[in-house]
Amino acid sequence: MQSMTGFGRGEETTAAFHAEVEASSVNRKQAEVSLSLPRGLAELEPTLRKEALANFSRGRVNLAVKLTSLDPNASTLQIDASKARALKVAFDQLGNDLGQSFTLTTQDFLRMPDQFLIDSGYDIEKVLPAVLSALKKALAELIAMRTSEGAALRTDMETRLATLQKLTSEITTIAPSVPARQRELLLQRLSDAGLAIDSNDDRVLKEIALFCDRCDISEELTRLAAHFDKFTELLTATEPVGRPLDFLCQELNREFNTIGSKANNSEIAHHIVAAKTELEKIREQVQNIE
Repeated sequence: MQSMTGFGRGEETTAAFHAEVEASSVNRKQAEVSLSLPRGLAELEPTLRKEALANFSRGRVNLAVKLTSLDPNASTLQIDASKARALKVAFDQLGNDLGQSFTLTTQDFLRMPDQFLIDSGYDIEKVLPAVLSALKKALAELIAMRTSEGAALRTDMETRLATLQKLTSEITTIAPSVPARQRELLLQRLSDAGLAIDSNDDRVLKEIALFCDRCDISEELTRLAAHFDKFTELLTATEPVGRPLDFLCQELNREFNTIGSKANNSEIAHHIVAAKTELEKIREQVQNIE
């Protein structure tokens, strides 16, 4: 099990280049990759994106790539002479129009945008091994951190799941006494109303039978037990489990809601509130799991 947050860094040096890659990830329902590449390396984006997505099914992964050439002759600096000539022509024309003489200085040329052009001279075939190796190292660190956080999340959820199972067990113990208590309350209300009715009266028995049918939560308790078993199984799975765990949380919430509405018992209602509080904490943790 992995969380969706983490950080990793990788470096690789070849004969021609030194590459550094930083990888970080945050929560997302789907898998996304955001790349920051040096100018001239856009051609590498599909390869790096594919490599990253092969390791994740959920979460946004941010990749920042830095590349340093170890060949002092790899990059050349060029001056855009056409822009310099255009600037001089414009100044001469302005001087003629105003009847003044303008003298261009070195600072005037330096202030021109994009006056200097740098040819990186990147050979993608030589760059790729360094960048890809650094990326794999960064992803390995990122996965290790996500796995470590995932183990902590699993421990927390196992503890909370045990609490849910204990509350459910207590509800199971209370449930059989609910019809008998309802019978007492019904007879008490009839007595308070001054109606002397035998407790074995068919009308009373029919009312109790209808109540028992309405408040029967055996099916919900059976489904809860099945959901608990599946939840425990997923917590120890090696494949991504975030989505199925999220679905199970919804189903558990549905069953607890149904039990709360059917049981019509204050003690059970108290347990339901406690269970839904724990379940909400589990759901928050599930949102952090791949």
